[in-house]
Amino acid sequence: MHNKTTAKSRVNIHRGTNISHWLSQSEERGDVRRAWFTQEDVKRIADWGFDHIRLPIDEMQMWNDSGAQETEAFDLMESALDWAEQAGLNAVIDLHILRSHFFISEKEPGLFTDPAEAEKFADLWRQLSARLRGRSNERVAYELLNEAVATNPDDWNRVAHLAFQAIRKLEPQRTIVLGSNQWNSAFTFDQLSVPDDANTVLTFHFYHPMLITHHRASWSVEGRMYDGPIQYPGQPIPPECLSEVRPPEAARLVKVDIEKLNRPYDRRAMLADFAQPIAASRRTGLPLYCGEFGVIDLAPRPVREAWYRDIISVFTEYGIGWANWDYKGDFGIIDAHGQSTGVAEAMLAEAVS
Repeated sequence: MHNKTTAKSRVNIHRGTNISHWLSQSEERGDVRRAWFTQEDVKRIADWGFDHIRLPIDEMQMWNDSGAQETEAFDLMESALDWAEQAGLNAVIDLHILRSHFFISEKEPGLFTDPAEAEKFADLWRQLSARLRGRSNERVAYELLNEAVATNPDDWNRVAHLAFQAIRKLEPQRTIVLGSNQWNSAFTFDQLSVPDDANTVLTFHFYHPMLITHHRASWSVEGRMYDGPIQYPGQPIPPECLSEVRPPEAARLVKVDIEKLNRPYDRRAMLADFAQPIAASRRTGLPLYCGEFGVIDLAPRPVREAWYRDIISVFTEYGIGWANWDYKGDFGIIDAHGQSTGVAEAMLAEAVS
């Protein structure tokens, strides 16, 4: 991709949190959805010391089956941006799930096999731009797609190019956030076609080691294979507990390598895993942003906090912006009752130390 902009006006996104299960991955509508995330939540996020929110939105929430915009959902998105601006927060609008693309899929998403779906993807961004282009370039950024899962990385590069150029024709200086293929992996950056565009931010997600971050998670192979004690730093499963590992059928089918999963892990290993994104940032001069990372609340609190302190210290050392997953959810900085889980304090204490 090549499309130089004339000036740098990138949104500052240093310390943020994801507003999950509101305009994305939720069946709730009406009053229940409105109550899930409010202006008071935004004020709380700002008071904590965060500087932005990442706002996932799904095509299925924002547009109906006929392609018409859902008024309530768009109004909520606009309200969130208004609340953020009033609180001094910036925002990343993340197009999270499409009808033609879901990051958990057993077959190749239609986004990469049907040219009409790729064009539709670009058009969704044209519509979002029509609604949002009046927002300050210094306040709102657009993230093309959450966690692309193309079998061939060239397909993601091709489709990303279409949407990128669709936005650029309408908004030459809007910050565009571009992620790597295969779930925004830190290990696929060498396959990403990076635009020659000053108002671009490169993003990746990070949930390693999975035995820690997804401990006991019902939807995760790693979470279901072991229910005993875990530790961080060190080997996630203590050696004396390895006999308790019981891989589910899905894990046996793919021959999960427990020794690889259970390799010793600490801040040094974490930094080594960031090598490709850091190299891409240095090569291009573009900033890095880790738009998702976290440890599930089923993990022991001391383990969670130690992992968060390490990853934030790496982000701080290398100038990597971040948004934890999530504000209110299974990984949340508040629980279902609105009480702090200690995660925000652990992250922000390290970020400013």
